[in-house]
Amino acid sequence: METTTISIQKTSNPSILKFEADKFLTNHESFEFNTIDEAKASPLAQELFYLPFIKKVYISANFVALERYDIVEWEDVQEEVADQIAKYINDGKQVVTEATSTKKTPITVYAESTPNPSVFKFVVNKTIVATTYEFVSIADAKYSPLATELFHLPFVKSVFFDENFISITKNDVADWNAITTELREFIRQYIETGKDIMLADAPKTHKKTERQAEATFENYDEISKEIITILEEYVKPAVASDGGNIEFQSYDPETKTVKVILQGACSGCPSSTYTLKNGIENMLKEMLKGKVMTVEAVNG
Repeated sequence: METTTISIQKTSNPSILKFEADKFLTNHESFEFNTIDEAKASPLAQELFYLPFIKKVYISANFVALERYDIVEWEDVQEEVADQIAKYINDGKQVVTEATSTKKTPITVYAESTPNPSVFKFVVNKTIVATTYEFVSIADAKYSPLATELFHLPFVKSVFFDENFISITKNDVADWNAITTELREFIRQYIETGKDIMLADAPKTHKKTERQAEATFENYDEISKEIITILEEYVKPAVASDGGNIEFQSYDPETKTVKVILQGACSGCPSSTYTLKNGIENMLKEMLKGKVMTVEAVNG
């Protein structure tokens, strides 16, 4: 019997490590498990969740990618984990059950217009990403096979992912009446076949939000923390319903200016200035009296 070997591959995310096999582990399908209960379809994933530092398990093609909690460093445990995966496979145990590998989850996608006439929102009946991602070009989408495929469509200008929806900005030459059905069906078929939406080693944040991620919540001053909390609790749910997102960028205590980043349908929306001034700015002024004077978007 041929022995499977496992090699260890670092990723751009220091919390995630890839354990690559020299053979295929699944029938060209991808699986993601966030808990041991979710992993009932994968005996290997369930076994890995018994390791106290494992946060998430990805299984795809010829590799297993593991996300760890911060209680350990990969350098201290990676060899033991690689040995455990290799032993499991070489013992002839199932990676995923046959019933799972052949079963397709029915996917539904419906399209919604947004306040931005250039953007439509495509809502999926399942979680597709754990955090927001925005891509403004095909080069920008290197960590997302789905976004890359969407950019091959000639009318796609930018792509935004949130938990269970995709907002697509079109070029001016296209008409939504002519392309909405095509996009909706393309997204539905792509997700239903189990293809990767984001690569396992994709950064947890993307491009415009990377700086915010580096400056963790605890590192902000007290007023910035209050602003972030208000945006998270009151503003983000509202803009998400319109296919967009808003991210805190900075607060200047001298000018009392808040700068934010608009994403998805909010970016370039004709009504975004009105929303900023008459909605978000007024809310922050009211809730943080004397601490906020103006709110500005660093992008249109």
